Amino acid sequence: MEQTRHVWRTHKAGAISNLRLLEEPLSSLASGQVRVAVKSVGLNFADIFALTGLYSATPEGSFIPGLEFAGVVSEVAADTPTDLKVGDRVYGCTRFGGYASVIDVPVQHCRKIPDAWSFAEGAAFPAQSLTAYYALTNLAAVKPGQQVLIQSAAGGVGLQAMRMAEQMGAIPIGTVSSEKKRDFLAAQGFSDVIVRGEHFADQLKLQLGGQPLHAILDGIGGKLQQQCFAALAPTGRLVVFGAAEFTPGDKPNWLKAAWLYLKRPRYDVMDMISTNKSVLAFNLIWLWQEQALFDELLSGCANLNLPAPHVGHEYDFARAHDAIECLRSGNSIGKVVLNIPS
Repeated sequence: MEQTRHVWRTHKAGAISNLRLLEEPLSSLASGQVRVAVKSVGLNFADIFALTGLYSATPEGSFIPGLEFAGVVSEVAADTPTDLKVGDRVYGCTRFGGYASVIDVPVQHCRKIPDAWSFAEGAAFPAQSLTAYYALTNLAAVKPGQQVLIQSAAGGVGLQAMRMAEQMGAIPIGTVSSEKKRDFLAAQGFSDVIVRGEHFADQLKLQLGGQPLHAILDGIGGKLQQQCFAALAPTGRLVVFGAAEFTPGDKPNWLKAAWLYLKRPRYDVMDMISTNKSVLAFNLIWLWQEQALFDELLSGCANLNLPAPHVGHEYDFARAHDAIECLRSGNSIGKVVLNIPS
């Protein structure tokens, strides 16, 4: 039985460069948990914001980033009711701690990987799918035939949201930052895609062609978000799950962040009453405090039987800094994943 594990750990939030690859001893497995020999780790913008101290849920002091993983069950705690057994291929979620070669998690936070999926595809599934599914179903309450605008549609969350919205019978409209990303989405079967330009409001109006816009999923923020909200039809909902415009470099640029904060969109509830529009926002990390909802959403994602997530960028576990920079650059397509050699 393995007695140590390798982890990417930072001694405190503040700079991505603080992240170091370390070897640590394994403790005994707690009741109600499974131990997973990790094969792949999914990266998320939350990792970047946590490492730089811009994420409200960032742990105090030393911590290991990472919200999702895939691997093989190596141990199941005694007297733990579960169908999982040693040798099962699983993906799972964790409230930080994902950048590790071995991880212990509650059994209810794992699901079996579909046989046809790779470990990298399994690791790419849970966090982005939970985000997209919760936004579309619980908050946006998307119905068949409704038009749904999805920002950053070629990214991990965006592509899952496009697929989910289509499966729900809605009409997804994606936005991307480049023609390359539009071409990628076209290859995925999506034709309603806007390459965001200087006059985005006009682009969106032309795309809608006079038809109502019922929902928006936005993880960017700023002026772009305001333009989208203005285009919403009555009863429309803006669902915000991130603020990519604040994405820092190695360390936060506090002057720039303060300026963006002062310029951030502000919504007046009295205006929203008059126009009959809504703004909803959430932080995925909150779901770990709502176990019943977490289980319901994770099962709901799995039951959609979506195709395997698109993994656009794979890095060896030892190259975590390169993988983070790929995600931070904004040029990634699909999911960025770390793989741990067998």
